[in-house]
Amino acid sequence: MDLTPHLPALQVIVPMLSAPLVLLLRPRGLAWAGAAAVAVLSFCIAASLAFAVARGEHFGYDMGGWRAPYGIELSVDAFSALMLLIVTGAGAVSLLAGRPSVDLQIEQERQPLFYAAFLLTLAGLVGITVSADAFNIFVFMEISSLASYVIIAGGPDRRALPAVFKYLIMGTIGATFYLIGVGLVYMMTGTLNLADLEARIGGVTDINPILMAAGFITVGLALKAAVFPLHVWLPNAYAHAPHMVTVFLAACATKVAIYVLIRFDFFVFQANLPGHQLQFSLFLLPLALMGILVASAVAMFEGHLKRLLAVSSVAQIGYIMLGASFVSQAGLVAAFAHMFNHALAKGGLFLAVACLACHYRDLRLDQLAGAARTMPLTAAAFVVCGFSLIGIPGTAGFISKWLLIGAALERDSSAFVLVAIILASSLMALVYIWRVVETLYFRPAVVEAEGPGEAPLQLLLVTWAVALANIGFGLFPRFPLALSSAAAELLLGHTR
Repeated sequence: MDLTPHLPALQVIVPMLSAPLVLLLRPRGLAWAGAAAVAVLSFCIAASLAFAVARGEHFGYDMGGWRAPYGIELSVDAFSALMLLIVTGAGAVSLLAGRPSVDLQIEQERQPLFYAAFLLTLAGLVGITVSADAFNIFVFMEISSLASYVIIAGGPDRRALPAVFKYLIMGTIGATFYLIGVGLVYMMTGTLNLADLEARIGGVTDINPILMAAGFITVGLALKAAVFPLHVWLPNAYAHAPHMVTVFLAACATKVAIYVLIRFDFFVFQANLPGHQLQFSLFLLPLALMGILVASAVAMFEGHLKRLLAVSSVAQIGYIMLGASFVSQAGLVAAFAHMFNHALAKGGLFLAVACLACHYRDLRLDQLAGAARTMPLTAAAFVVCGFSLIGIPGTAGFISKWLLIGAALERDSSAFVLVAIILASSLMALVYIWRVVETLYFRPAVVEAEGPGEAPLQLLLVTWAVALANIGFGLFPRFPLALSSAAAELLLGHTR
C-alpha cells in the first residue's frame, strides 16, 4: 500500500495519537523511547515530503474525503515543507538528546506526562504548518500552546510558573486577536479555506472589515512570534523551562507563528488589498531593525547564559522579519534560509547549555568560569554553534546573513543603512558570544563541576551532530536554499 498521498495527514496523526499511548508507558525509560521513536518517525515523514516537494510535487489532502472549501484541507508546498523539517527536526533532536537532562530535572513518575505533552506540542506545531484552513490553524495553535505551557512549567525551577503565566496571558491575547481577524474575514467571504479566501476577497465591496482583519491577524501573530516589542514573554519562558524544552521551542515555536503570518499575508491580503505590500513593509521593517539592535544590546550585558541566548532569539527573529519586510525574492529567500539556519545554531547552543547543566546547575556566567577545562567537547560545540549564530564564513549562519545583505543592497534608498545595521548587529553577536567563550576558556574556575568529565555520551553525540550540521549546511547549503527559493517564488506568485 502506497502511503505517500497520506503523508500530510500522518504528519499530524502520528504524534497526536501517540501522545496518550506514551502516557501509559510507566516502566523506566519506555516513555522516552516511545516519544523519541515517534519524533524520529515524524521527521522521516517530513523529510519524505520535503524531498518530494523539492522534485516539484505538491501535496493536498482532503480530510474525510470532503473537498475544500466544505471540508478540511491539508496542504504541503515548499514553504510548509521547509517548516516541517525545522519543527520535526527540532523535536527529534530534543528527544533523542533529552533523556539525561530530563532525568535530572523531572521526577520519574511525571516523565510520561511530560513526554505526552511534548508530543502534543509537536502535533500542534506540525498541524499549524500543514493546515490550509484559517480556523484549523487556530485549533492547532491552541493545542500547541496549551501543551507548551505544561512542558515549560514541568521542570524543577519554580520561576517557570510566573513565566508560563505571562506566556499564557500574552499567547491568549495573540490567539484572540488572530481569531477576531479570522471572524471578520469569514463574515465578509463566508469561507475559511486560505485558497478560497484569496479568490473571494477580491470581490468584497466593503474593504474596511478586511483591513481590520489584516491588523488583528498581523498583531496577534506578531505577538505569538515574539516580534519586537511584543517579545516580553519569551526570555523568561525560555530561560526557566527544562533544557530540552528550550532546545525545542527556541528552534521552531516562534518560527511557526512567523510562517502563519507570512503565509496568511501573502496568500490572502497582499493579493487583494491595494497598497498592502507597502503597509506590510513599513510596519515590519522598523520593528525588525529595533528588535535586532535592542535585543543584541541587551544580550551583550546579560549575565545568565540561558537568558542571554533567549534574548538573542529576539534579534534573530528580527533578521527573519527584516528579510520578509523587503517583499522581494531575495529578501524572502534570506528570511526562510535564516529560519532554517537559526534553528540549527540556536538548537545547538541550547544543547550545549544542557550539557553544561549536567555538571553546573547554576548557569550564570560567573559560575561557568573555566568550564572548558572539564568539558572541552561541550565548550567546542558551543563555539561552533556560536560562530554560526554570529555568521562566520563556513557556517550555516553566514549563508543567510550574506543573502540578507544582498537583499538589502537591492533597496536603493536605504541599502547602506540596512547593511550597516546587519553588520553592527553581527559584531554585537560576536561580543556576547565571546563573553561566553572567554568565560569558559580563559577565566579561572570559581565553582568546581558537580561531576567528573563531560556530559552523558547520548547528549554529547547529538549536540555535536547539530554542531557539525551547522558546518555542513554552511558548506553545502543547496537543499535548504532550493526549498527557500521555491517558497519565495510561491508567495510572490500570489502577489502578482
